[in-house]
Amino acid sequence: MGDHGDGHSEQGAVAKAGQSVAEKFQDPGIPPHRPRLADKDPRAAKRAERQVAILFGISVLGTLLFFWAYFGVRLDQTVATLRLQNLLLGLGTGFAMLGIGTGIVHWAKALMPDHEVSEERHEIRSEADRVAAVKIVDEILDETGIKRRPLIRNTLIGAVALAPLPAIAMFRDLGPLPANALSHTMWKEGTRLVHDPTGTPIKASDVTIGSAFHVIPDGLNEMTEGKLEAKAKAVVLLMRLNPELLHPSAGREDWSHDGIVAYSKICTHVGCPVALYEQQTHHLLCPCHQSTFDLTQECKVIFGPANRPLPQLPIKIDSEGYLVAQSDFHEPVGPSFWERS
Repeated sequence: MGDHGDGHSEQGAVAKAGQSVAEKFQDPGIPPHRPRLADKDPRAAKRAERQVAILFGISVLGTLLFFWAYFGVRLDQTVATLRLQNLLLGLGTGFAMLGIGTGIVHWAKALMPDHEVSEERHEIRSEADRVAAVKIVDEILDETGIKRRPLIRNTLIGAVALAPLPAIAMFRDLGPLPANALSHTMWKEGTRLVHDPTGTPIKASDVTIGSAFHVIPDGLNEMTEGKLEAKAKAVVLLMRLNPELLHPSAGREDWSHDGIVAYSKICTHVGCPVALYEQQTHHLLCPCHQSTFDLTQECKVIFGPANRPLPQLPIKIDSEGYLVAQSDFHEPVGPSFWERS
């Protein structure tokens, strides 16, 4: 050991030029394996196997508890019942996930081989290498013991098969399928257009050029159940512009009345309310993501992420001069992120 006068002593910690790394850093090798109790005692291994199976069984019971709470607990409009159902749903989901997770961890720690192995990395290129890879996978399955431990295998299969079902049930309960829910609204032939929220019927003579009205179907305010859902689908924007500016496509020539047109208020991007009408440009603007629709071109999308026009509500006037619907929308209202027929 020597001092070079620069404060650094020769400790042998830095390799000199020409000295190989292998000479300075020797491979310490793999530490000696310490056998576990299950490796030495067959009874301990059997006990660990039963414990893993019990944990998988707990997962199955948790899934069954979820479904019992989901379908068996009837809500009676009281907070106590709702809290009870939510508690049972949470416990069921928790035990379903916890049982699988802890069971797999305990299986790996107590029964799967824990020998450390090192080998050179190589690329799998030839058919022989592919066969060797398949052999390695088979050896891994043999080492896990899943083939010779049917109790663990069967309970794991049951737990894994049942565990996703609560999530499927919860997602399904988010609401009816879009294709069915949004294909029909409250609008039908002869339904009057009324002001939102007062419910006052609208005469064609009340709608001046450049005006815009937020409209709902007559009878909506009298609903006692499902009012919000019905309104969310049926809300309409009513506007009047110079009839010469309209360019109706074939079959839609009589869907308006003297320049008065009605379009769904639900943006076809993600369902935000289209509430801004630019009188000079005749554009409808969605404030959420700036989708812009051209009223003179049957609300064609001219800017923004929406990918289809707003559905048009066919309208006419009745014998008293009030605006009424000719029919329901001819296509589903709302967002277009699902398939439509």
